[in-house]
Amino acid sequence: MKKIGIIFALKEELDETKKIFDNEIIHYKYNLKIYECKNDKAVCYLVESGMGKVNAARSAQVLIDSMNVDCVLNVGVAGSISKEINICDVVIGEKLVQHDFDFTLFNYEKGEIPGIGKYINCDERLVEIAKKIKIDTNVSFGVISSGDIFISDENMGAKINKKFNALCVEMEGAAIAQVCYLCDVPFLVVRAISDSPYEKDNHIVFEDFLKISSDMAAKFISQFVDNI
Repeated sequence: MKKIGIIFALKEELDETKKIFDNEIIHYKYNLKIYECKNDKAVCYLVESGMGKVNAARSAQVLIDSMNVDCVLNVGVAGSISKEINICDVVIGEKLVQHDFDFTLFNYEKGEIPGIGKYINCDERLVEIAKKIKIDTNVSFGVISSGDIFISDENMGAKINKKFNALCVEMEGAAIAQVCYLCDVPFLVVRAISDSPYEKDNHIVFEDFLKISSDMAAKFISQFVDNI
């Protein structure tokens, strides 16, 4: 039976996903509360990482070391930085990049990490599984960018989109990708779009969107686990 580590940015999304399972066991590892849930397909370890790259990376490493997971799934929200990606759309990461990693002084490209590269690819098999999943929204596949800064400026978002060909921006995925890459653990990053500078007249109150996002995350994970 496969062991899947699932990292959430927000507790509300974790709580909604717990509902798709019949039982749970709680583990405490380095002050992280990890929920062990299972069905007849897989054992899932759910954790709320907290915001930012360090928290996300830490959570991924704990799941790998303490729970011996076979793969890691990261689910959360993101902001669109592409005119083609709208609020409530879902983006499946094919590649992850850290847009705020800057070693250009030493002749590296922006976002390029020495010894790793600019982009880290999600596991091809997990991406193929994601392509089979049906949820009631538009789904796109491409580059997800991460950085320890909340991008609210349209011009900054446009620069990241142009520089990295990224569809959306968030604060955790690429750090999880780096840990999984270094530990040789397959991973996949999934983002629901919570805001877009190109939809100023189509605002959704965050609390309302969080309910939608949490429901989409749970439905995606349910199908993902069934197809793993």
